[in-house]
Amino acid sequence: MEEDKTITINNASNIPVAEGTSTQAQEKETFARPPKKPVFKAIDEIYYDFNNGLRVLFSENCEKEYRCVFVDKASGMIVYSMDIPKGACVESVKKYYVDFHLDIYEKGHFEKPVFSTDLNLDGRNVLVQFPYGAVGDTIAWFSYVERFQKKHNCKLTVSMEKRMADLFRNQYPEIEFCEKDDLEGREFYATYNLGLFFGGDVDHQPYDFRAVGLHRTIGYILGLDDQIDDIPPRVDLSCERQIKEKYVVIATQASSQCKYWNNPSGWRETIAYLKSLGYRVLCIDLNREYGYGFVWNKIPFGCEDFTGPASLQERINLIKDADLFIGLSSGLSWLAWCCKVPIVMISGFTDPINEFHTPYRVINTHVCHGCWNDIRQSYDHHDFLWCPHKDEKKKFECTLAITSKMVIEKINKALEDMKNA
Repeated sequence: MEEDKTITINNASNIPVAEGTSTQAQEKETFARPPKKPVFKAIDEIYYDFNNGLRVLFSENCEKEYRCVFVDKASGMIVYSMDIPKGACVESVKKYYVDFHLDIYEKGHFEKPVFSTDLNLDGRNVLVQFPYGAVGDTIAWFSYVERFQKKHNCKLTVSMEKRMADLFRNQYPEIEFCEKDDLEGREFYATYNLGLFFGGDVDHQPYDFRAVGLHRTIGYILGLDDQIDDIPPRVDLSCERQIKEKYVVIATQASSQCKYWNNPSGWRETIAYLKSLGYRVLCIDLNREYGYGFVWNKIPFGCEDFTGPASLQERINLIKDADLFIGLSSGLSWLAWCCKVPIVMISGFTDPINEFHTPYRVINTHVCHGCWNDIRQSYDHHDFLWCPHKDEKKKFECTLAITSKMVIEKINKALEDMKNA
């Protein structure tokens, strides 16, 4: 067995730290790893592929020694050039989409490469991997994946959890869907891993996601910087209307307290107003109550309980015929985005750049806001009560200061726009 002599050409780990990961063991499980040996033979006993950036293996059995050169074609910049010992594997620092050119020279003979190739995805088997567990992120990112497939005319396989694949499979017949465990033994020309990479990581993403937005960061990872716009993915909207009365759907739960609408009377007053207009108000969260330790958030007073383990398609079937959806910066708001209904989004934790555009967004800029998109802050996924303010009087002020009056004004604007449409 050959000794592993992977050459580290930067001081960062090659394992992406995607959202929700922390320990080394968790990081290793985020995505399926590429084959240890690159897939394609160059010359001699040299192998290459683009499954963890550009990587090239110089086998112990090589007859000669070589110099390896990586070029970014877009800039014309040589990003790597070095003589490589036998038995070593070289990998590019950058793991996102780069239009690479590879040259291999015999050591000491640099007049003409003995092997050259460009990254060319046309007709090739390409893998895009999504992390598991995040409904909103997957929905936010998926339209970029389709655009990537069309731009490069590649044979695209997407790895994601089954409940998300079930949402998209029939809408995107030109894309193959699978789960991470199904990838063992399969070979791909190139692989791209999607995620929010923390700690200022610009090796797995060209820009810090906090600065460009949760969904647009994927466009940059996939090299679609000329197509960074808001397009919801397609979902099945064919179900017949289930509720004959007019109604509004709300989603009030989130994965951490800073994402909640923390105004204590906000939901109650808003629901009472909607009911005064003759609306039924349906809460479609997964959980009737959610929290940690001594802080628990319960279904708001006055709404109808449609919570529980419904499928994403069942939730779509309710959302699509609602006059309005009212929610937070959370997965169900992204799901509502696919349903083509007006969305009132209540969020102080994120800045508007973080989500799709809605004219009915509610934010109070007179208090601290947008800490999620502030590159000076280090969000802690493991602290349910995380807030940049340690002073209890200022904690969660970004949504404490959002009043029901502010939300009701947006509701009225949405209903007026719908009436005039």
